[in-house]
Amino acid sequence: MKTSLVMTAALLGAALSATADAQTLKKVADANKITVSYREASVPFSYLIGSSKSVGFSVDLTEAIVDDVRKKLKKPNLEVAYMPVTSQNRIPLLVNGTYDIECGSTTNNSTRAKDVSFAVNHFYTGTRLLTKKSSGIKNYADLAGKAVSSTTGTTNAQVIRKYSADKKLDLQLILGKDHDDSLLLVENDRALAFAMDDILLFGLMANAKNPAALEVVGDSLQVEPYACMVRKDDPEFQKLVDGTITRLMKSGEFEKMYAKWFMSPIPPKGVNLNLPMSEQLKANLKNPSAAPAM
Repeated sequence: MKTSLVMTAALLGAALSATADAQTLKKVADANKITVSYREASVPFSYLIGSSKSVGFSVDLTEAIVDDVRKKLKKPNLEVAYMPVTSQNRIPLLVNGTYDIECGSTTNNSTRAKDVSFAVNHFYTGTRLLTKKSSGIKNYADLAGKAVSSTTGTTNAQVIRKYSADKKLDLQLILGKDHDDSLLLVENDRALAFAMDDILLFGLMANAKNPAALEVVGDSLQVEPYACMVRKDDPEFQKLVDGTITRLMKSGEFEKMYAKWFMSPIPPKGVNLNLPMSEQLKANLKNPSAAPAM
């Protein structure tokens, strides 16, 4: 009986410790510092210009959330630390507390939701192909038995692998460590096409060495919503993040941010992606949803 009570107390203590560890706002307040992530090559969401400055649509979202954290905690001088993450390490580093929030180009799906929580969706995309115009590739069937690149740790790699199996295309999948690496595989003719979210492909193409030589082709596979990630079991921080994004959507600020990054010239080359807001995203602005990819 005594042993059972000790074990129960130990389990309760562990549960309370885990809950306490999940409370981001307390962690941030105690340290007077919030650590946010950025991506190095997810144009136009989160990417580097120069050697260290991250910019993009998701970076602007992150800054709005940080401003609301400052107000909530009454800490106008809150320190902000910036950490680069990859498709492969973004979830484990968030879960273990290395950083506090990820707003990049991450698909909200039920598999990932077992480890993290997702905020309100802020973009919708689908897997397509980036290829050289000279390749003759127009759709997935043209790639039967040939090399295709994608990026390690992305849903796109899973989608294209399943599509290849379902259609018996025998695609030879080569995984780059990041989006720039996956694009380089196409530019160096190691792969005939790069399978990725279409919006990221347009962004990468705009800033490629020779944009005129590239094109985005193929049907869109699987609609995927993007959303910011926070740690699980942290309703207070989740509410703050959702509140920031919903406020931006309702006030019209979100549409201005969208126009800045998708309908205007963007750094570093001043290319305009000229991608009007999708009907799905317009609907989400009216009725914000965190529904995952199907």
